[in-house]
Amino acid sequence: MSERVERGGLKVDAALAELLEADVLAPLGRDIGAFWAGFGDLLHRFSPRNLALLDKRDALQAKIDRWHGERRGQPHDARAYRRFLEDIGYLVPEPEPFEIGTRDVDREIATLAGPQLVVPALNARFVLNAANARWGSVYDAYYGTDALEAPPAAGPGYDPQRGAAVIAAARAFLDVALPLDDVSWSEIEGPEGLPLCDPDQYIGRTARGLMFCNNGLHIEVVFDPEHPVGRGDAAGIADVRLEAALTTIVDLEDSIAAVDAEDKVAAYRNWLGVLRGDLEASFDKGDQPMTRRLADDVAVTCPDGSELTLPGRSVLFIRNVGHLMTNPAILMPGNGEIPEGILDAVVTGAIGALDVEGHTQRANSACGSIYIVKPKMHGPEECAFTNDLFDAVEDLLGLPRHTMKVGVMDEERRTSANLAACIHAVKDRVVFINTGFLDRTGDEIHTSMRAGPMVRKGAMKNAAWLDAYEKRNVAIGLACGLSGKAQIGKGMWAAPDRMRAMMAEKGAHPLAGANTAWVPSPTAAVLHALHYHAVDVFEAQQGIGPAPALDALLTLPLAEGANWREAEIAEELDNNCQGLLGYVVRWVDQGIGCSKVPDINDVSLMEDRATLRISSQHLANWLLHGVASQEQVMDSLKRMAAKVDAQNAGDPAYRPMAGRESSHPAFLAARDLVFRGLEQPNGYTEPLLHRWRKRVKDGSAAL
Repeated sequence: MSERVERGGLKVDAALAELLEADVLAPLGRDIGAFWAGFGDLLHRFSPRNLALLDKRDALQAKIDRWHGERRGQPHDARAYRRFLEDIGYLVPEPEPFEIGTRDVDREIATLAGPQLVVPALNARFVLNAANARWGSVYDAYYGTDALEAPPAAGPGYDPQRGAAVIAAARAFLDVALPLDDVSWSEIEGPEGLPLCDPDQYIGRTARGLMFCNNGLHIEVVFDPEHPVGRGDAAGIADVRLEAALTTIVDLEDSIAAVDAEDKVAAYRNWLGVLRGDLEASFDKGDQPMTRRLADDVAVTCPDGSELTLPGRSVLFIRNVGHLMTNPAILMPGNGEIPEGILDAVVTGAIGALDVEGHTQRANSACGSIYIVKPKMHGPEECAFTNDLFDAVEDLLGLPRHTMKVGVMDEERRTSANLAACIHAVKDRVVFINTGFLDRTGDEIHTSMRAGPMVRKGAMKNAAWLDAYEKRNVAIGLACGLSGKAQIGKGMWAAPDRMRAMMAEKGAHPLAGANTAWVPSPTAAVLHALHYHAVDVFEAQQGIGPAPALDALLTLPLAEGANWREAEIAEELDNNCQGLLGYVVRWVDQGIGCSKVPDINDVSLMEDRATLRISSQHLANWLLHGVASQEQVMDSLKRMAAKVDAQNAGDPAYRPMAGRESSHPAFLAARDLVFRGLEQPNGYTEPLLHRWRKRVKDGSAAL
């Protein structure tokens, strides 16, 4: 057990107390005793409300389970179902038409459109990479991925044939984004006298070339005839660099495994370092030691001789955890763990105050705002709780009202069904809504668990509710006045090695009126940025029609009349079990919350707790309704354990599961997630993952 100190009637992890007192409160000039006393008072006021909201989730779910159970075997009555949801308060009345009143929002969030990265807070190197992904090379993105039709590079050296294809693709992009009068970018001979069709697109000169702008996003064409690439180029162009990840979410939630004070303090230190501007990460690349730091801003000399400074880094959000979990970093009287979401709000708010009050090397927010993403909220009451909590944290820290902005993840069924009311509950601090379709699918399965067997997981992408969900998120956001004030976002592209497919599919997001969408890497951010050059999102928003009817959103994805063959059932079980084990074994054994996990076909996918929630709940649903037996699922788990072992054979830290199923903590955790899936609150995986990870860390679950 970590050392604790007494602060304001609380038992606080000593490392957390030192971090807050020495590195946050002292630079802010805050009274330390008053802070801890205020923190204790805040906990006494908000912890009971937090618990009551969780109790209401359970009570609503129990009523829904009972309603479906009483009608088992009968055709689903959609009209009666909606009336029932209204009667129990699951559906609330729509608010009168309104527009959000959020102010002091950075332009990257309010008036620009571009990719958004999500990065685990526990990995300093990744955090720096993501923060620096504001700018990226089109040449590198094309050359190093499958985005082009041209074959991949042959061998370790430079491939001239692929290089030529990359240059041709970049020139084609410039012809569309920055068209020249009667000439192609492939025909110019240098940087002088470029005949732009729209001269206003030219911004000025940089140390490396020329800066342009299209759809609000900057494009730097690097001219360097001495560069190996520029030397062989008729115009001397060595690279094309794009403004890519305008915003980044540093994640304390689904993409990390943080189960105790040690983990939380490590994550908070990275958030502190990246905001303060002094975060560094040292590592070896090949045989060369390297140190990564935050990128500098970009200086531009304008045509009139004036100087313009463009930001060199993403505007950073911090994603707090939801309302469900507690954490032992602070204990209240009686040794009760405090709600982790309250802990995050206070600590990340305090660290954010360093930025808005000017105690950092570089400002994150030019408008004096702290940007916090709040996930997994169920309905407007929980959004109102977050709004009140942020009010209280602002008062505790002496911050002006609504300094702490909130991004609402529209990823739970009760939130998407009451989205306008949820936005209204945070209407003066909301800065984004985003569809989290993975968690939303997990909640869809759990909420309607007893209605019947669900369609196969792959078929869920074509479900009526999902189409309505994605369209309603944009339409309702626009109706509530988010355009020009906040982001309306779309979810993650989960296959980081399949960039050609991403380019073909993710262009639909800006066309749908979303001014941001999640990408899994800085390279993917550069490629997805091309979509925002092709589409003026704010113009596209003008053509978005009214939201689909709520009844479409409430359509249950039931496999009515399905008559699956045994081979199809086995295929579905194997797919779910392999994905579940492949993720859980890294989470429980190594504390890795998000990584590229090979799927059953050995295609690397970005997995996090949201994908795990789907797999475990889908298996639990099929078990409940007799589509598969416990014996079939256990057989699949054991066979897939051997497959996952083989996929991780090159990892020296990996501990094989096959043959150790009765004692391996990761296998036992995966088994619990399936066979105890019905009893997990809203189907969340955190309670079981935390339990098993803690046992690994303290040695009580060692093999």
